[in-house]
Amino acid sequence: MLQTIAPFAGLLGLIGLAGLAGIKHPADKQRPGGLIRLLGLLGLGGLAGFWIDGAGAMGAAGALGLWNHQSPRLAFWGKLGWAWPVGAVFLALHFLG
Repeated sequence: MLQTIAPFAGLLGLIGLAGLAGIKHPADKQRPGGLIRLLGLLGLGGLAGFWIDGAGAMGAAGALGLWNHQSPRLAFWGKLGWAWPVGAVFLALHFLG
């Protein structure tokens, strides 16, 4: 069952590309949520998707760099970054089973 949805789960990692908007429009340093924004570095884990089906969904964590952004549109993409645990499940299943 999981093997059939793995390629589609990896597409969730594309959400992480929204985090690149934070380069041009960074979140204000005075806004709360700085530690969560650091979790955006977990988006690099999405590179595992090249070798492990479904693990690319971890790339969605890249959007967490937009967490609590002053722009409501960018803040919405930051909330979508919480889809990254889907990829962590596939990564764990790969190493455990």
